Amino acid sequence: MKQLFSTLNNGITMPLLGLGVYDMYHREAEEAVSNAIEIGYRLIDTATMYKNETEIGHAIRSSAVPRKEIFLTTKVADGDQGYDNTLRAFEESSKKLNCEYIDLYLVHWPIKKTRKETWYALEKLYADKRVRAIGVANYLIPFLTELESYSKITPAVDQVEFSPYLFLDDLLNECKRKNIQLQAYTPLVRGQRFTDQKLIAMAQKYGKTQAQIILRWALQLGVSTIPKSSNPIRLKENFDVFNFHISNADMAIINSFNENFRVVDDPMGFL
Repeated sequence: MKQLFSTLNNGITMPLLGLGVYDMYHREAEEAVSNAIEIGYRLIDTATMYKNETEIGHAIRSSAVPRKEIFLTTKVADGDQGYDNTLRAFEESSKKLNCEYIDLYLVHWPIKKTRKETWYALEKLYADKRVRAIGVANYLIPFLTELESYSKITPAVDQVEFSPYLFLDDLLNECKRKNIQLQAYTPLVRGQRFTDQKLIAMAQKYGKTQAQIILRWALQLGVSTIPKSSNPIRLKENFDVFNFHISNADMAIINSFNENFRVVDDPMGFL
C-alpha cells in the first residue's frame, strides 16, 4: 500500500493519511499508535487537550521506524493561548512527547482574545527552528482572512471538521489558493452516516467499506485526513485505501452528499 504525500508551503513533506488520537487515554492511546505505525501510518496527530502526549511520544520512541519517517502534530490548548503561555505550552508538550522535535504545531481553536498573540508565538517557534511547520485548526475563511492581515507566515496546514456531509468546498478552494494544506478531522462523522443508502451503494460499487470510500474521496480531493481508531481491524481498514480510484463522476456524486452536518462545534461561534 503506497502512502500519498503533500509538500507543504515551506517545502517539507507530510503524509496525507494519518491517525487522530482524540479521546484515547493511557494504554489505549499508546497501543493504537504502536499498531498504526506497524501497519504503515506515518502521520500521528495529537494535542495538549487530548491529555495523551506522553503515551503518544512513548509509542513513537518505542517504534522500530526512524523518527524522521514519522510526522508528529500537536496543538496548543485553548487555555494555554497567548504569547508567553503558548511558548510555555510548547515546552511542556515537547517534554511530554520527548521525541526530539515536533513536525507541526497548531493553534487548536481560534480563541478571539488570544489568537493573534498565539500566532506570533508560533511564528517565533518556527523562526527559532523549534518546530518544522506551523498551522491552525478550526479556521474557516473569516479566520484565515483575519490571520492574513497580521501574519508574517502563511499557515502550512488548516485542520477542520470536513467530510462528505460537511463538504466545505469554499474553504478547500481558499486553502488551495493560499497554498495551505487542508486537513480533515472527524472525516468518518463518527459513523453517524454509515447507514446512508447513497454511501452504502457507493461502497458496494467499489467493493469497499463506507469508511474507505470517505477516506479515498478526501485523498482524491487532495485533503489530508486523520481518522481516529484504536481498533486494530479498523486501523488496517482505514489504511487500505491506496489500491483503488473513485471516478470523477462518482466524486461529484459524493460531493453532493453535503448536509452541513457537524459532530463538533461550529468554529463560527468564535468570531
